[in-house]
Amino acid sequence: MEKLQSMEQFDQLKKEERTIFMFSADWCPDCRFIDPFLPRLEADYPEYTFIYVDRDQFIDLCSQLDIFGIPSFLAFHNGEEAGRFVSKDRKTLEEIEDFINGLAE
Repeated sequence: MEKLQSMEQFDQLKKEERTIFMFSADWCPDCRFIDPFLPRLEADYPEYTFIYVDRDQFIDLCSQLDIFGIPSFLAFHNGEEAGRFVSKDRKTLEEIEDFINGLAE
């Protein structure tokens, strides 16, 4: 999964057809729990670009977007927010798949 490098990159990526940002941190045990199935998600949903956002590196962005718990997911379709799966709770593969499947076309 590609890592977000700058705010300019965020602004560009959210304008793409389908992008899902995963907000996470290296120290977060619930974030590490989902690491093993992230490659599967990327393979199962090739229509999406998945981007890893380090919460500590982009704390102002997290605040702007009201993302206070990790891991969290924020989806954009052509510059518009399409959905969010934001909470402080551990997420399962099935919950993340349900979120992606429920995104508006």
